[in-house]
Amino acid sequence: MSYNTSAVGSGSRNTTRTFEFGRTHVVRPKGKHQATIVWLHGLGDKGSSWSQLLETLPLPNIKWICPTAPTRPVAIFGGFPCTAWFDVGDISEDAPDDLEGLEASATHVANLLSTEPADIKLGVGGFSMGAATALYSATCHVLGQYGNGNQYPINLTAVVGLSGWLPCSRTLRSRIERSDEAARRAASLPILLCHGSGDDVVAHKHGEKSAQALSSAGFRNLTFRSYNGLGHYTIPEEMDEVCHWLTTRLGLDGSWS
Repeated sequence: MSYNTSAVGSGSRNTTRTFEFGRTHVVRPKGKHQATIVWLHGLGDKGSSWSQLLETLPLPNIKWICPTAPTRPVAIFGGFPCTAWFDVGDISEDAPDDLEGLEASATHVANLLSTEPADIKLGVGGFSMGAATALYSATCHVLGQYGNGNQYPINLTAVVGLSGWLPCSRTLRSRIERSDEAARRAASLPILLCHGSGDDVVAHKHGEKSAQALSSAGFRNLTFRSYNGLGHYTIPEEMDEVCHWLTTRLGLDGSWS
């Protein structure tokens, strides 16, 4: 699937880029379909890697959609092309945000969720850069629009971010404070963030600062979990937390043990 977008930025820019998304892998629910979650992989990975893991989780009522990001030059790798939801040159609060790439990926996520049945709860989650994209989608849902002003069409009911960070954190609070509806949505949206203290790719402090930025912007239903010594990968204990949290927040059938 391709997505054409005009560059987001100053009015003097008028370039258009096309993003070619890779293959989407779907894990169908083994029980009654109650929720659909789009899960986004990390930098240089692909959807199939996570679909294989998600299929093993004891969450029979969830349908997982695992897309693959476009292959594009990435600044942090000196322009070397790899799968990436957006361009990134430095993972820090002061780094510039690739709004064009974020918009394209958030739109892709929304498109994937747009054909789900009306009675199905919808969520988005991801790892590393995928977590960052999931959190950007969460802010679009809360604000009711993308950064370019177009309406955001999806009602998200759960967001999960593992080993990630929050893009566009500098302006989020002021944007939410302008709208009572955005503040209401922010207060009610459940978010789970998990991060390892030994992460040498996306430092734990970036995950912690992202959680603080979300909290100060009015995201009151936020859970932040730290894992002592965990690097830039996931472990069974972390996925157990995700399973328990999703079962509770989404009200899924069956008990968690």
